[in-house]
Amino acid sequence: MIGQIVGAVVRALFVILLIATPALLLPGMSQDTTQIVTLVALFAAAFTMFEYASSYPGLIEFRYAPPFNRLRFVALFATVFLLTVVFRGAQEPTALTHFVTALGRLVGEVIDFPLSPWRLLLGSVEGSLNPTEIETVRAAAGISYVISLVMIVVFVLVMRATDWPGSAGPFNVWVNLPLFDPTAGGDVIARLERDAKINLSLGLLLPFIVPGLARFGTGMFDPDRFLSPQPLIWMFALWSFLPASLFMRGIALKRVARMIASQRRAQRRHGQDASLQPV
Repeated sequence: MIGQIVGAVVRALFVILLIATPALLLPGMSQDTTQIVTLVALFAAAFTMFEYASSYPGLIEFRYAPPFNRLRFVALFATVFLLTVVFRGAQEPTALTHFVTALGRLVGEVIDFPLSPWRLLLGSVEGSLNPTEIETVRAAAGISYVISLVMIVVFVLVMRATDWPGSAGPFNVWVNLPLFDPTAGGDVIARLERDAKINLSLGLLLPFIVPGLARFGTGMFDPDRFLSPQPLIWMFALWSFLPASLFMRGIALKRVARMIASQRRAQRRHGQDASLQPV
């Protein structure tokens, strides 16, 4: 129990660090922005601590099936940190900011093709930016895009190499999938397969939907506030992370469905073998 509470506190501290990173590294943060960031960080940390300190299921999925959530957190933290470095370099350039920005621009050139999600997102914001800011945004989009792809690839490799989620011990559907009710009706495998397809489809469509929401936001709110560095960092981070996270969840649900189907087949074979034994 003590180890579980300590782990929950450590996770909460990492969440605070994640949310506070842009405010800590970007120059010229106002007092109001600092207060809002502090409030959001404390709320997110409290939520994380209560979720992981409790033995009962809450809202966070795959709590006891590492490294699913760890990969997602590392990817999101890397995205936020590197995007912060890119936007900090626009005001206070250093060797690190030059390197990260150049890497982002290189990736942006590779994924720049007609009707790509990357081009649609840039088209939704570049009308309100000057040429220098557009180059910074291009680098940020490239960085966030490549990290999301790396997260999915690493998860698939880990899943195949370690036979996830079986490698973490018995998989408890009630604890690891608290939003999924196995007794709601219908075959569990069919429902998991359906949910997996929905998540995979949303993961593919969301990068094309977010640019439209960004264009709507720039029209509804003050562009100077909406297109300032900190909102842009979170917009690009969520643009890449949410679809990749949904894609990962779809892959994970499909894996769980196959694992349950395999267990059913093993139980049937075991039952048939037992029925053939002499009395």
